[in-house]
Amino acid sequence: MSKTWYPMVDMATCTGCGECVRFCGHAVYDKARETTPTVIRPDDCVDHCHNCGNLCPAGSITYFGEDTDWTPPHAVGPQACCSSTDGDGCGGAEPCGCSVG
Repeated sequence: MSKTWYPMVDMATCTGCGECVRFCGHAVYDKARETTPTVIRPDDCVDHCHNCGNLCPAGSITYFGEDTDWTPPHAVGPQACCSSTDGDGCGGAEPCGCSVG
C-alpha cells in the first residue's frame, strides 16, 4: 500500500456509475457514497494500480503520484484534477471538483 499513490476523481466529468467503488477491494472509496465516489483511504491504494482508472467509462480518475505514461483510456477532455495532498485534491486550482480526502 502507498502513501504517495492514490486515485483522484474529477467530479466535473464523473457520471456516478460506481464502477470504481464496486471494483476496489481495498476500501479506498467510501462504499456508502457509490454514486459520488469519494476517496477515504488513499493510503490503502495499491501502488501503481490503475484498475479503477482503466474501468472508469468517463476517464474521470487520475492518480496522485502518477509517474508513468498512463492516461485515462476513456478520457474525453483535459483532466481537471491536480495532484496535491491539501485534503481537497485541488492544490489551490479552483474550481477543481476532485474528490479526495
